[in-house]
Amino acid sequence: MKKVFALILALVMSLSLVACGGGKTEDPAPASSGTETQEPAGEQSTEISGSVDLTFAAQEVGTAAYNYAAAIQTAIVKEIPSANISITTTSPGGVGAPIIVNGGAQCDIVMSNSAPAKWSYEEGILGNAPTTEIAAIAGGLGHDFINVMFTQKFVDATGITTVEELVEQKYPVKIVIKTNGTFGELAAEKVFEALGVTLDDIVSWGGVVEKTGGDAIKSGLQDDLYDMTIDHIGAGQANTSELCLTHDMYAVQMADSTLATLVEMGYDYVTVEAGTWNGQDTDIQTVGSQQVVLVPTSLDYAVAYHMAKAICENKEDLASAVAAMSYFDPETAGTMTLTGVALHPGAAAYYEEMGYAHG
Repeated sequence: MKKVFALILALVMSLSLVACGGGKTEDPAPASSGTETQEPAGEQSTEISGSVDLTFAAQEVGTAAYNYAAAIQTAIVKEIPSANISITTTSPGGVGAPIIVNGGAQCDIVMSNSAPAKWSYEEGILGNAPTTEIAAIAGGLGHDFINVMFTQKFVDATGITTVEELVEQKYPVKIVIKTNGTFGELAAEKVFEALGVTLDDIVSWGGVVEKTGGDAIKSGLQDDLYDMTIDHIGAGQANTSELCLTHDMYAVQMADSTLATLVEMGYDYVTVEAGTWNGQDTDIQTVGSQQVVLVPTSLDYAVAYHMAKAICENKEDLASAVAAMSYFDPETAGTMTLTGVALHPGAAAYYEEMGYAHG
């Protein structure tokens, strides 16, 4: 009888182990690709206690990135009175995503643009490894676009009016663009990449590719040392405005197929209204990548929530400080097209609370 009882007990214990998994570790869930919005996990507090010390990386004083950062700094402090935000000039601007590494060791906030943020996350840019620890607070902060221009002298001499014709003819054009590591340089590379060629190909055709600063680009085109330029700028950009007032320039319209390829790369469609530049009589359809506020994924949940709230609920103040921010729409600021990378969970909670589109 004892043997029967022991046998039954052993059988019960064995079945219990099977029901509990027998101590076997289940396979972990697949890792997130990072391309979807990070939703907040459960109910987390949005209360902030104590002071909040943040470093905000932008470009040098006078640049668009610095102006955006200064306006956003004011909005955040209005929302988080205990915030101490120091603006530094250590960011390369639109391609600033890689400087948020090692859990924010270099800075806590950076102005970037959505397309470079996407490229930085997915494949790495400027020789950096992919920066997967970045998250977005708000995008769509501006109205910047890829601007392609020929000198009128070049158009009159060659009859070429589009970059597609230029590439098809393998014309030895003399092009001047921004220096290495800038979003302007990257924009030029992407335009030619969309057409299946590189800047090196232009040189192989007998052309010239010069990389320099904005003032030198303006003066070089004014003196007809170069035939064309490509940049990523906003309406009213000083050097381009002065160039078009002092020299006959031709605003180039890219083909629909080229624009579609650039959109696939991460840009979005933008219309440059007639009259944006002197001598531009018609609308130009182009693409652009707007400013986005990026933070490390390690940023405090509540701080990220209130940063998103500060930016979205102070639109009028932001537009008064930087005219291009009048295009900012809080209802779409959390969408992947405008952020390039997933939202920080704290920011996602704010957009969810407001019923705004995100992800």
